[in-house]
Amino acid sequence: MNRLLLFFSAFLICCFSCQPNSESIDYTDWSHYGGPADASRYSSLDQINRSNVSQLQVAWTYQTGDATERSQIQCQPIVKNGLLYATTPGLDVFALDAGSGKEIWRFDPFEILGGENSWAGTNRGVSYWERGKDKRILFGAGNWMMAVDALTGEPIRTFGENGKIDLRKGLDPNREDFLIVANAPGVVFEDVLIIGMRLSEGLDAAPGHIRAYNILTGEQEWIFHTIPHEGEFGYETWDPEFISQIGGANNWAGMTLDYERGIVYIPTGSATYDFWGGYRKGDNLFANSLIALDAKTGQRIWHFQAVHHDVWDRDFPANPNLISIQKDGKWVDAVAQISKQGMTYVFDRETGEPIWPIEEKLVSQSTLPGEYSSPTQPIPSLPEPFMNMVFEEKDILNLKPEWKEDIQNQLTDVLIGDSWLAPNAEQPIVLFPGMDGGGEWGGAAFDPETQLFYVNANQIPWLIEMKPNSEFDNVGQAVYTNYCGNCHGLERKGVPPTIPSLLEIGSKYNSDSLERLITKGRGAMPAFDHISSENRKVLVDFLLGKSTEGDKQEIEGENAPLNPRYYMNGYKKLLTKEGLYGSNPPWGLLTAIDMQTGLKKWQIPLGEIDSLSAMGFAPTGTENYGGPVVTAGGLLFIAATKDEKIRAFDKLTGEKLWEASLPASGHATPAIYEADEKQYLVIACGGGKGTKSGDSYVAFALPGS
Repeated sequence: MNRLLLFFSAFLICCFSCQPNSESIDYTDWSHYGGPADASRYSSLDQINRSNVSQLQVAWTYQTGDATERSQIQCQPIVKNGLLYATTPGLDVFALDAGSGKEIWRFDPFEILGGENSWAGTNRGVSYWERGKDKRILFGAGNWMMAVDALTGEPIRTFGENGKIDLRKGLDPNREDFLIVANAPGVVFEDVLIIGMRLSEGLDAAPGHIRAYNILTGEQEWIFHTIPHEGEFGYETWDPEFISQIGGANNWAGMTLDYERGIVYIPTGSATYDFWGGYRKGDNLFANSLIALDAKTGQRIWHFQAVHHDVWDRDFPANPNLISIQKDGKWVDAVAQISKQGMTYVFDRETGEPIWPIEEKLVSQSTLPGEYSSPTQPIPSLPEPFMNMVFEEKDILNLKPEWKEDIQNQLTDVLIGDSWLAPNAEQPIVLFPGMDGGGEWGGAAFDPETQLFYVNANQIPWLIEMKPNSEFDNVGQAVYTNYCGNCHGLERKGVPPTIPSLLEIGSKYNSDSLERLITKGRGAMPAFDHISSENRKVLVDFLLGKSTEGDKQEIEGENAPLNPRYYMNGYKKLLTKEGLYGSNPPWGLLTAIDMQTGLKKWQIPLGEIDSLSAMGFAPTGTENYGGPVVTAGGLLFIAATKDEKIRAFDKLTGEKLWEASLPASGHATPAIYEADEKQYLVIACGGGKGTKSGDSYVAFALPGS
């Protein structure tokens, strides 16, 4: 028996000693987007564990003081040398003492932008770099990338132009008037910052090229064309007549760097226009792709495209996780990428070979005039999907007869039952998983101890309705449709409270104040300062109900090179009159997947709607934005839900062990770190996304010194 135990112990030691790469990762470190260097969102700290997590209490709260009616905080803090770095709803950057929450410094981007106050939008984190005594925080604010001293918050005036880089420059030789929001932090490789950006969803979008900048000077080091130039790999997957006018294929979700190999893994989104692709015949590389680039040169090593010729807005939503797993008795260094489709794609980091087979399967074809959909789409055999993959008649909300009748009436002329059903000219379709996923920007967590992979998801149906462009025969409607229609809908009704209606906007704004709002943005709405002054005037007049008849101003070619034959009529969830989702719950899910087998280990509803629980319908789960973190203490922590709670679950079973109320919903990913020998859990409580907005970062710890 003793010999057997010794043999088994030696076997385990051998297995884990052969495990590649993970031993070089410091899992007490939380200084990257995704926590440790591998973006695993895993902490080896175990002071907080299963036995004492119920004792957690608020250790400190930091209030930023700059929340607005619809602002958000989507930032995951990073921690370095005892300082916690994060951003406010108004996109100020700050440093706190990580143990006490005391503010050390705070920097307002306006200090170096002068009168160019146009940095509205969201920010999901900052990047840290140091060389000797030179320590810097790099962050995005609107279309600007900036650098400040990590210890003082003072701007680094030698970085770029007086401390800033204009990300609109260098993308297109003929244009710089683009909508750009640097929402996700870049990754640092040696003295280079590699970054992506959020773009417009219309045909006025910039090309989403990936760029690397020298951190000392701000000079561009390299660029990778996600929409290839003539002669480059992938150019043949586009229509050569229009490729120079197409935008998108951008990285807005963040990226992950394998520091040892010098490979950066970059997920991209769809090319524009998202829902009618008649100008982009072909598969459209490198849209909807996971791209492995040489971090030093920007040269492509390998790529995988998850959606060919996307017409569903199936962006890759989060930065990937670098994982090491046992497959067929061997350790493999892999990269795992979640998707809005509810699937996870896993590849060998060096070769791009799938860990499990991925099969090209025939899918439904588009009937939209002028459209060229792909005959097949790639479907992974494993891991198992982390949510339901199709919305059918049996999935219609049936908790109450009147709710079921409401949804059935809405679906009278709507096509359902096919996840790959393309937008249709005659009938609306149900998109499921919905436009926010599935998986979304909070990302997944991976536990190198157990090889369990954790991902939260929304399980909510959305509607896509297409309208022909021929209806928009006046310039006011045309300008509105091009810049505002995707979000607020062609009838300007919005999707309150997340996306406000614009029908009565004249009761809140006059011409001057509305033009300022459009130019500067607010909260999650980005600045539209790239629109020409003439078109802004046309848009303001149209929104305020002033006649634009006889106005011959056309959408300027430089601002909208092309116009799609069909427009999507606004982002709409399938909802009852009471605002309940049109599918049967659970509407929010948390899933653990065993990455040795690719099979689900457990799956539970995530979140609760108190009014439905009181009716006996618990647990329903809720819409959720933000991601999980997992620890060596046997715990998984996640906020994310609309019910303004943060929770701890047993990472092996999914049993809920603790929950706490937050001042606003924590639509972000927590941070886990140690300061003064004490473990902390910090979550940004910014609300938004249809919940009340907040301005707090809340830290939890065990009682006592």
